[in-house]
Amino acid sequence: MHMLRKKIKFVCAVCLFFVSLVVKGQDSLLNYEHKFKQPLEKVLEMMQVRYQVKIKYDPRNVKDIMVDYAPWKFRADLVGTEINLLYPLGFKLQEEAKPDTYKLKSYEYNRWKPQEGWDFLNLLSKKYTDQASWEKRKYQLRAAVRQAMYWDKLKSIPDQPIRLGKVRRYADYQVQNFALEIIPGVYINGSIYSPLKQKKNIPVVLSPDGHWPQQRYRSDAQKRFITLARLGCMAVSYDLFAWGESLLQFAGSDHRSSEAMLMQTWGAERILDYVMSLPQVDRSRVGISGGSGGGSHSILMAALDDRFTLVAPVVAMSSYFFGGCPCESGLPVHFVCGGTNNVELAAMTAPKPQLIISDGQDWTKETAINDFPYLQHIYGYYGQQNQVQHAHFPDEGHDFGYNKRQALYTFLLDHFHLDQANAADIIAETGIQIEPEELLYSFGKEGENLPKNAIRGMEQLKVVLKSYQIEL
Repeated sequence: MHMLRKKIKFVCAVCLFFVSLVVKGQDSLLNYEHKFKQPLEKVLEMMQVRYQVKIKYDPRNVKDIMVDYAPWKFRADLVGTEINLLYPLGFKLQEEAKPDTYKLKSYEYNRWKPQEGWDFLNLLSKKYTDQASWEKRKYQLRAAVRQAMYWDKLKSIPDQPIRLGKVRRYADYQVQNFALEIIPGVYINGSIYSPLKQKKNIPVVLSPDGHWPQQRYRSDAQKRFITLARLGCMAVSYDLFAWGESLLQFAGSDHRSSEAMLMQTWGAERILDYVMSLPQVDRSRVGISGGSGGGSHSILMAALDDRFTLVAPVVAMSSYFFGGCPCESGLPVHFVCGGTNNVELAAMTAPKPQLIISDGQDWTKETAINDFPYLQHIYGYYGQQNQVQHAHFPDEGHDFGYNKRQALYTFLLDHFHLDQANAADIIAETGIQIEPEELLYSFGKEGENLPKNAIRGMEQLKVVLKSYQIEL
């Protein structure tokens, strides 16, 4: 009996040894006690085999990263696995031009999968079924967005007089630089382009810039402002925060901040206050049109302030892209009222005229699939589907190029009822004199005219904001 027991123990020990070898040969970590842990690099290899794709990545970026319960996080398709497995690790897959090829990138909070954006927009649309329920939602959204932007606190800051530069006159338009103190020590600068012969009831188009080099000083930007003035509008070009002349006060890196979103929207509001106070301005024709970051800024401004009567965001609006910069999405605007997105915010313009301009190379390339039909549906509540239009340029990219500007001019000619005489020649943008960048500065070539009270840097800005009980 004793010998039998020893034999049984020996056989069991041998069996356990071979079992352990098998387990180690497969993967010693694939068990409950170790949370089915796998190295991310190995998981990526498994994903490539399982879904028959190629995933490019830098091994240095995944070194020493382990995935808990790795095999249990796989789903039926690559998208589901990416969301379930890679998103929590701070990674995402970006589709490459070559079929079935992806690149591993850092997770972008502001960029969803198109289907995710469309599904969310469809979910939002179930909150209202007619004009009355939509108006209720719009009222709640505007109040909540204003609160998220701290406008109740900013409204307590006394208005300061605008500083206007010398008028520069050309054949049929004029340009005047301005600087406006929007909170103590913080200035927003820009230029006002208007018809040379000032008439009564001039329409206004606020014209913010986007995230392009040379800011509002670019040749294509100046062509837009000048053409609007020659058509009979007052075009107000202005800097975004830590952009253009604002760099005299803040570092370029400060633009990518929540404070930037706060300052540039409040700056636009103060500019709007100013132009609305001018006796020659037609308050029934007040538009805003910017491209890229200036486009999302235009959508947000129209959502914040009902005084805008026309909006034209360019290469900006998307249900699955919330802006590639904290200056567009750094404050909790998109979390209010159970969540919203830029398409629903754009719908708040209804039933006023709105032009959506998109292209074929960025997050606006699928605008016609879901986003624009949604806007048409909202405008349909008012019986005004024709008031919202879509100009798509599938062979063009992310810019405010000639064809996109032509679409804007045509839209304004129609909806602002501008003088059609010579309009064809004017919108061709011929005979335009582009000014040197230095001529558009409000504070001098070297910033020598910057006011003495101007604050310097983000830390000083935070102190000023804190004095108004604003801490971001």
